[in-house]
Amino acid sequence: MIPVTSFAGKTVAVFGLGGSGLASCHALKAGGADVIACDDSAQKMAEATTAGFKTANLRDVPWKDFSALVLTPGVPFTHPAPHWTVQLAKNAGIEVIGDIELFCRERRSHASSAPFVAITGTNGKSTTTALVAHLMREAGYDTQMGGNIGTAILSLDPPKLGRVHVIEMSSYQIDLTPSLDPSVGILLNVTEDHIDRHGTLEHYAAVKERLVANVQRGGAAIIGVDDSWSEAAANRIEQQGKHVVRVSVTRPLAQGVFLEGNGIVSASGGARVEIATIDNIGSLRGLHNAQNAACASAAALALGVSGKALQDGLRSFPGLAHRMEQIGRKGATLFINDSKGTNADAAAHALSSFGDIYWIAGGKPKTGGIESLREFFPRIRKAYLIGEAAQEFAATLGPVPHEFSKDLETAVPHAARDAADSGLAEPVVLLSPACASFDQFPNFEKRGERFRDLVMALGSVTPAKEASL
Repeated sequence: MIPVTSFAGKTVAVFGLGGSGLASCHALKAGGADVIACDDSAQKMAEATTAGFKTANLRDVPWKDFSALVLTPGVPFTHPAPHWTVQLAKNAGIEVIGDIELFCRERRSHASSAPFVAITGTNGKSTTTALVAHLMREAGYDTQMGGNIGTAILSLDPPKLGRVHVIEMSSYQIDLTPSLDPSVGILLNVTEDHIDRHGTLEHYAAVKERLVANVQRGGAAIIGVDDSWSEAAANRIEQQGKHVVRVSVTRPLAQGVFLEGNGIVSASGGARVEIATIDNIGSLRGLHNAQNAACASAAALALGVSGKALQDGLRSFPGLAHRMEQIGRKGATLFINDSKGTNADAAAHALSSFGDIYWIAGGKPKTGGIESLREFFPRIRKAYLIGEAAQEFAATLGPVPHEFSKDLETAVPHAARDAADSGLAEPVVLLSPACASFDQFPNFEKRGERFRDLVMALGSVTPAKEASL
C-alpha cells in the first residue's frame, strides 16, 4: 500500500467504494487523513463501515470541512452531466481528484525521480502496459503494475528510486489527475470512444493528449502517429520543447520508431538501427500488436533496458488472457482465445492476424453486426455460430461455410474436428465472437475460460507454454 501523506490531518470525502475507492480510503487513513466514505450502494457502504471507515450520505454533511473529493473514475465528471458529488464539491470550492492523482503527489513528495510509465490509448492499453511491465521485470527492475489494468494504484508498493511503476490509464482516470507527470508517457492511438462521457471526440482526444503533454523534463512522450489525432498531439507537444518519440507501424519515419517487415527500427539523424524483431512471437501477432510492441520497446529503451534484454523480453511475453491468447496446439491446429473481441472492430484485429480460420463467433449482438468484417471472409474456412447473433451473422456471411453450433460446447469440438481433417499446414480455431457475452456468460472472461477448458478437454493438446508457437 502507498500511504497518502499529502492530506495528513485533513478530512477527505471519497465517493465510489469499489476496488480503487476502498484502496484510496485505506491509503488516506494510513497517511493520517480523516476519511468520510460514500457510495450509492448500501452494501458498499456497509463494507466500508466494517473496514473501519466513517460513512455518510455526502448530501447531508458540511462540505466546508473537506479538503478534497476523491472520485471513482466510473462516476461522470463532466458528461453527460457532473455527478451530484462533483457539483457539491464545485459549489464548495473543493478540488475533485482520483486515486492516481494521490499517487502523483506522493511520488513528487518522496521520490520524484522514481520511474513512472503512464499508458493510454483507445486500443491496446492493457497489452502495452503488461508488455512494458514484463520487459522491465525481465530486465531485472523492481516493477509495479496497476491502474486501469486491475490492481488499484494505491495498493501497489510505494514509489522509490529504482522501482518502476507501470500504470494503465483510461480517459476517466486522466480527467481526475490534474498534475499527471510521468517520466515516460505512451499515447498509442485515438479513435472515437466514450463520447457519452466526454461530449465530443475533440474533448476525448484532448484528455488523452494530457498524459503525454505533461511528461517530466528529461522524460519521453511516446506517441503512435498512425491516426490524425495522435499525430497532431505529437506536433503540439514537440513544439512545447518536450522530447517526443513518434511511432508508426504503417510507414517509415525519418525520426522515430517504425515497423519494417517484422523489425522494429529506430531512426535518428539519418541513421537507422533495428532495435528488436517480433518475428515468430505468437503473443504479438497482428499490426495492432506491432504498435503495442514498438511503443513498449521505445519505453523500455528510454528507461535504460539493453537491446538484448529487450529482445529476450519480447520473446518471452505470454500475452494477456482472452486477448488473442494462445491456448495450445493439437497436431497442426492452433487454438486462440480472443474472447475480448466483443465487437467487430476488435474481432478484425484477430481475423487479420491469421489465415485458414475456423471461426467461433456470436453472442449478444452489437450494433452494426459483422458487416465491416467482409474483407476478412476469404480467410474463414468455416464459421461456428453461437448465441443470439447466430442468425444475423449467418445472413451476413452468406456463402461462407458456417453452421449453427448454438454454444461453445458444440462449436469447439466441431471446429477442432474440421481443422484437423483439413490437411492445412496451420489451421486456426479462433474464438473472437464480435459480440458481448451476456446471452450465455456473465462476462467475456468466463466465456474465454470456458473456451480454454473445452480446448484442453479435447485431449492431446500441447499448452502454449510448452508448444513452439
